[in-house]
Amino acid sequence: MSSSAGLPPSRLDRGFKRLSKAANHSLLWFAIAAILATGKGPFRRGAMRGLAAIAGASASANLVGKSLFPRRRPAADLLAVERRLSKRPTSSSFPSGHSASAAAFATAVAMESPKAGAVVAPIAAAVAYSRVHTGVHWPTDVAAGAAVGVGAALLTRRWWPLGMNDPASAYEHADLTSLQEGDGLVVVVNPRSGIGPDPTPQITEEWPKAQVVSIEELPDLPDAKALGVAGGDGTVAAVASIAAERDLPLVLIPSGTLNHFARDVGITGLHDTAQAVADGVGVRVDLAQVNGQWFVNTASLGGYPDMVRIREKLQKRWGKWPAAAIALFRVLQRAKPLEMTIDGDKHLVWLLFVGNGPYRPKGFAPTMRPRLDDGLLDVRYVRADRQFSRTRFFLGALLGALEHSRTYKHLEVASLNVEVHGAPISIATDGEVRERATHFKFRSRAAALGIYRP
Repeated sequence: MSSSAGLPPSRLDRGFKRLSKAANHSLLWFAIAAILATGKGPFRRGAMRGLAAIAGASASANLVGKSLFPRRRPAADLLAVERRLSKRPTSSSFPSGHSASAAAFATAVAMESPKAGAVVAPIAAAVAYSRVHTGVHWPTDVAAGAAVGVGAALLTRRWWPLGMNDPASAYEHADLTSLQEGDGLVVVVNPRSGIGPDPTPQITEEWPKAQVVSIEELPDLPDAKALGVAGGDGTVAAVASIAAERDLPLVLIPSGTLNHFARDVGITGLHDTAQAVADGVGVRVDLAQVNGQWFVNTASLGGYPDMVRIREKLQKRWGKWPAAAIALFRVLQRAKPLEMTIDGDKHLVWLLFVGNGPYRPKGFAPTMRPRLDDGLLDVRYVRADRQFSRTRFFLGALLGALEHSRTYKHLEVASLNVEVHGAPISIATDGEVRERATHFKFRSRAAALGIYRP
């Protein structure tokens, strides 16, 4: 501080004062996040991760750090009047909240987009230094704040893993053939599954020799070389099961409200699929079954389907993670425990989730699959036979520490037997509610489906 106070006056003094004020209440970072959000892919993800990191860093520095470590700020008369802020903060000097937010945002953005991070980092460093230059913080305050910010950014990986938009690994598929102009391709279209226009015109333009049908009109397919599907996850699951049973490769065209399977496979639109079909390249991926019913994403018992439905309804207004927390709270609040035997062990359970392939992150908000070639089921359930189990589970999910909770169990197995004691209950697979039963036999089907992928 003393060396900084001795610097001669310059034009930079006014600039650092304006920059420091611009970062009040993180307004500067909100503005930069808004600019980044107009881009796509890593820029938009960087903006979202950056805002999440700011929330954690600001709370840690301002609500916790300043309360635990009270410290006087530097005396104002150590600086020339031109360098002093007109409104000096009165809270504890340690740590610097401005530095924490700046470091959190810059680190989080760089984690998603190194290019954007290289632009944001000098601005963050200038904001941090401005707090010393304007005489409201000691250098150690800034250093501690920056450490808090970096830690908050890195901690976001517990809830939001890096690489969640990368395609899942899969088995090689050497037997796919090029389908020129869609010759031998039968495409099932569900125009009601999405929020956009009917994709049929684009499909017929891309593959003029393809046969386009509705799912009700699906023929016997004696001459089909491949089976295509345009729709959301529910439609994809129905058509993928037919393709797997008949050993036909799948041509996937994501056009539904939800396209989780297409995202995990690595297909973002018709252009991806068209290139793969023209080149005759693709992979084989795992599928799963429960009582002979195929599913591509998830199956669940208990309140999990309600949790997903509530989360998706709320996330446009509240954002994904707050919506997930609200949904989980509501479901647990009104859920009734299920008595069941899971692979021979009897439990009282609130919710049970079974995924086709290992999902990440751990906890009850899985968002991505890094692998579709493990031949494993991802099994997660919440025990109801522990004291305050709902409260403990909710707090563990909120803090990203479920793997340490005795109320939460996570297994990765090739098969699973579940027997429900009492009245038959429904199971939901890929968002669709299926018939009621008391016994559910799950199994992974390794490399069950061939799929065109660039």
